[in-house]
Amino acid sequence: MNSIVNLSVQKLHQVINLKEKIEALENELSQLFGSTAKPVAEAPKKRRKMSAAARRKIGAAQKARWAKVNANKAAKPAKKKFTMSAAAKAKISAAAKARWAKYRAEKK
Repeated sequence: MNSIVNLSVQKLHQVINLKEKIEALENELSQLFGSTAKPVAEAPKKRRKMSAAARRKIGAAQKARWAKVNANKAAKPAKKKFTMSAAAKAKISAAAKARWAKYRAEKK
């Protein structure tokens, strides 16, 4: 089919006349049958709803799967919390203060 760009003015007039005739015939058909000749868009499909029982069943199955996965893992003993003595904290603090003092002295 030729593109519209390549058509002459005379051909364009013929196309317009044909289109008008088609529309007139469609209108006449719709009057005879009492419906529109143009296709009607389909209504969107409704989503399926899952029953509460089905959701419970699926949830129980998923819990069972995770229980099976977690049962294979060995329980790790809790790590002992590390606490620092007051002397160690003081030593670290003194070292940090010395580093900053050195930095400030070099900066001047």
